[in-house]
Amino acid sequence: MRRFNSAADLWCANGDELGTSEWVSVSQEMVDQFAKATGDHQWIHVDVDRANRESPFGATIAHGYLSLSLVPALAAQIFVVSGARFLLNYGSNKIRYITPVPVGAQVRLHSTLTAVEEKRGGVLHIVVRHELEVGDLRKVAMVAETITHAVF
Repeated sequence: MRRFNSAADLWCANGDELGTSEWVSVSQEMVDQFAKATGDHQWIHVDVDRANRESPFGATIAHGYLSLSLVPALAAQIFVVSGARFLLNYGSNKIRYITPVPVGAQVRLHSTLTAVEEKRGGVLHIVVRHELEVGDLRKVAMVAETITHAVF
């Protein structure tokens, strides 16, 4: 777990690989709950029987946005910015869903601090590149850069 207690800590870590999270299982229940929350009930995600018969993946797969939504919890296992007065999710860059995540697969996150910039008003613009790996496939499922604004 990397801990950043100050802006200087972040500046010093610019370009560093931050680490890797623990493995987490993607269950059908998780996919179904995500479908309910988002209204995305596409059969390839929620209809197990049909996906087993018709899907090119041979099973249901997680939503791409479900993969993205795992980033905050998994990143919290890797690093924390504890010295800021507040943090604000500013957005994301270059999100790509490279390999589908089959239901039942294990995933983990690799994170790298790719940019630290000072913005107007003393705001620190922090960019972290995240790669979500699918364990059984030994492939990257998703790559995303998240942007956080920190005020110290």
